[in-house]
Amino acid sequence: MNFELNEEQQALQASLSRLLGDVYGFEQRRAIAATPAGWSEAVWRQLAELGLTALPLPQAHGGFGGGAVDLLPVMQELGRALSLEPFLASIVLGATALRLAGDDALQARLLPGVASGEVRLAWAHDEAAGHQAPLWIETVARHDGERWRLDGAKCNVLHAMAAHHVVVSARVTGAPDDKQGLALFLVDVEDPGVHCRAHRLVDDTPAGELRFESAAALPLHDPHDAATALRALEGTLAAGTAAVCADAVGLMESAYRLSVDYLKTRRQFGRLIGENQALRHRAAAMLVSVEMCCSMALVAAVAADDLDAPGARADLARAKLMIGHHGRGLCHAAIQLHGGIGMTEEYAVGHCLRRLALLDQLFGDVDAQAARLAAMA
Repeated sequence: MNFELNEEQQALQASLSRLLGDVYGFEQRRAIAATPAGWSEAVWRQLAELGLTALPLPQAHGGFGGGAVDLLPVMQELGRALSLEPFLASIVLGATALRLAGDDALQARLLPGVASGEVRLAWAHDEAAGHQAPLWIETVARHDGERWRLDGAKCNVLHAMAAHHVVVSARVTGAPDDKQGLALFLVDVEDPGVHCRAHRLVDDTPAGELRFESAAALPLHDPHDAATALRALEGTLAAGTAAVCADAVGLMESAYRLSVDYLKTRRQFGRLIGENQALRHRAAAMLVSVEMCCSMALVAAVAADDLDAPGARADLARAKLMIGHHGRGLCHAAIQLHGGIGMTEEYAVGHCLRRLALLDQLFGDVDAQAARLAAMA
């Protein structure tokens, strides 16, 4: 599949590439990861100045009205840099949920700040008991006569500590795996009923375990309108899936380039190891994987932009499966080509594998996607 960016997308991608080249080299990334926050407010402001935080938001609220296809080159560049910024958490997940489920007044109050980068959101949906089950929700919402309150826990909430507000999926009625009885709520992270235990994921991304104890919550929509909640949930998860597919392609390209550069410079027994035909064949196979996954990332983006199109959900699952499978194989090959240095903390290629391992788990890993495809069949 051929995909050519338009002039505006090319200019934006080039600007982002230059910015990340200046402020997000590998050693700079390591320094950012070593800070208590685990991300850089200075870089975040620069991303906002480029207009990236406004890209997928409605024009009525200060955005540019872009979709998953417009985000594709942005997520690829962030993936190449192994970015630790809260772009996926706030702009892709939190903002998409608010856009799809929030009423007009709530969107008008929050989305302009999100578009400018001044307000950050997080997406709290996954629960420990619902591993790889996208609609398993045990968190309970109840009305105490004055307002809605939440009780429950969410795991691995990306950039929970960086957020001002959290979009939380909760159950008004029904069993944990029912499609009915779902609703989305907005929770202020400063509420006394919200407790967060911060930690880092395998690739150094900041995350948190959120526990809600009678936490005050604002419904994004009519809490008894399960259809709106389900549509917003599926749309948010689809947008997230497309985004991590593009992110994974970016890091695959980075791992491939690191490997080729190493083959061209590492000498052993008096000659470049890149002169070994077997290693050249390995590098060629890696390039095939990169090109294939570039096409699959586009398939995922197109599907996420029109989730009701025939076969869109299958395309998303297929793209996530293919990119997870080939991405892991490519990163393993990259480390093997480097030898022992590839597993050191000071070398970037091992971090590519760690990032890929995280992206594979988000929104369903390879096995989960295969199971979903089998169920669709």
